[in-house]
Amino acid sequence: MFPELATDRLILREITEADAEGIFACFSNDDVTRYYGQESLVSIEQAKNIVNFFANNYKEKRGIRWGIQIKGTDGIIGTIGFNAWLPKYKRAEIGFEINPAYWHQGYASEAIRKIITYGFDSLDLTRIGAVVFLENDASNNLLTKLGFQKEGVLRNNIYQNGRPYDTYVYSMIK
Repeated sequence: MFPELATDRLILREITEADAEGIFACFSNDDVTRYYGQESLVSIEQAKNIVNFFANNYKEKRGIRWGIQIKGTDGIIGTIGFNAWLPKYKRAEIGFEINPAYWHQGYASEAIRKIITYGFDSLDLTRIGAVVFLENDASNNLLTKLGFQKEGVLRNNIYQNGRPYDTYVYSMIK
């Protein structure tokens, strides 16, 4: 059964095909995908494929991705979760994105704090990592503020629009 989590303002819940519009709203926006390592979506079918990708990752214990929903509203404003989840090694990488209409309102930090607690307490992780484009000041500052430590730079680590980018590597240890 997929774990549903709650914060003061948010519900973190399973992503379903009904959320394809919300996924499309995020991932078709160049401001969101600019530092994501993927091209912006151009069709709702691509969004449905992402929904299926997240579901399969969870079934196969390779990742877990929640839809971020504001309490009392319908639909999602973004997603958050763990990628590269390796239960045997008790580690995962955090990933998240939020529709720009909801930026700078504290939703990302609220959701991140919740899944960090869930990761350490319920998934028994000992390490939560993050990989962030050097140019992504908002995410770099947010992760640092939340207690992630910068470990180094991975050179030419992620391709975006056919060009390689360096990324910072962060971690938080239980």
